[in-house]
Amino acid sequence: MIRAGIIGASGYTGGELMRLLANHPEVEVVCATSRRLDGTQVSQNHPHLRSFTNLKFQNLDAGEVAGQCDVVFTAVPHGSAMDVVPQLLESGTKVIDLSADYRLPYDVFEQVYGLEHKAPRDAVFGLVELHPEVCDASLVANPGCYPTGATLAAAPLAAEGLIEQAIFDSKSGISGAGVEPSQASHYPNMAENIQAYKLTTHRHGAEMRQELGRLDGNIKVSFTPHVIPSVRGILTTAHLFLKAGTDHSQVADIYQRFYKDNPFIRLLDSIPMLGPVRGSNFCDIGFEMDADGHRLVVVSAIDNLVKGASGQAVQNMNLMFGLDETMGLWNPAVFP
Repeated sequence: MIRAGIIGASGYTGGELMRLLANHPEVEVVCATSRRLDGTQVSQNHPHLRSFTNLKFQNLDAGEVAGQCDVVFTAVPHGSAMDVVPQLLESGTKVIDLSADYRLPYDVFEQVYGLEHKAPRDAVFGLVELHPEVCDASLVANPGCYPTGATLAAAPLAAEGLIEQAIFDSKSGISGAGVEPSQASHYPNMAENIQAYKLTTHRHGAEMRQELGRLDGNIKVSFTPHVIPSVRGILTTAHLFLKAGTDHSQVADIYQRFYKDNPFIRLLDSIPMLGPVRGSNFCDIGFEMDADGHRLVVVSAIDNLVKGASGQAVQNMNLMFGLDETMGLWNPAVFP
C-alpha cells in the first residue's frame, strides 16, 4: 500500500485529492497538514469526506511528513512549495507539486511570478499525454488548470508543425480562484455575470508557451481567461490558425493518432460542454474548421479541480509507482 501525505490539505485541491484517493485500491492517505486547522477533523472542513476518513489535520514539518509517506502532494500557495520540496526529496519521498514553483525554469518562474526561487530542482512537467517520462520522475510539477485544457487542445497539431498562431479563450468556474473568498467570487458580483481578467498577462500563459514551444518553437500563443458563474470546469476555445493545405480529415487523423493511447482524452464529433466532465478526469475535445481551411476552432472541456489539478496529480502518481494511470480515476462524470 502506497502511503500518501498532503501538505496544505485544507483547500479545494487538498479536499479533491482526498476524495479521489478515498477509494484508490493501492493508496492510503496517512497525513494531511494544515497549520490553521491543526487538530481539527478533516471531515469537518471537507464535509464530503464524512465516513471516508478519520484523519485530523496536523501541523507537521516536511521531515515529519516524509517519515510517514512514500509520496507527498504539496498543495500550497505559489512560492511555498520550494520551502519543503528539497527536504522531502532528500528523504527519499516522491513529490507531486500542485503549485507553480517547479513548472517553469527557475529564471522564468522568477520573471513571471515576481518571486525569488530559493530551491531550483529539475522536475517533469506532469502533463502525461505529452510527458511519458513522468514514469521515472521523483518530482513532478503538476500543470496549471488553464494550461492543461489549452495545451491538450492544440498539442497534436503543434507536434506536426501546422500551427502559425494559437489564441486561447478560456472560461473557468469560480473554484479556480481557491477556497478563500474574494471580490471576484462574491456571489452578487459573479451570478449571471462573466468576468474577463488579466487579458494579456495571466501567468499561465508561460506554461502554454513552454509546452507548445517544446513541440514547435515558432508558434505564437495568446491567452485570455474569464471567470463564469459555475463552480467547476474550464471550457477553452482555441482559435488555431493553420498553415495552408490542412483539411478537416487530416486534422481528425492527427488527433486520433496523437491521443490513441491516452485514456482520459475523449475526441468528440460534437462541441464539448462542462457538464459531461464534471467530477471526472476526462478532457473532452471537439473541433470545427473554417470554410477557408485557415482557422480551426478547437474546444476542450475539463474539470479544473480534477484533470486541471488533483485528478491529474493522482494520474501522475499512478505512473510514478508503476500503476495503471486510470487506477482510482476511471469514473464517469457527475451529470447533470
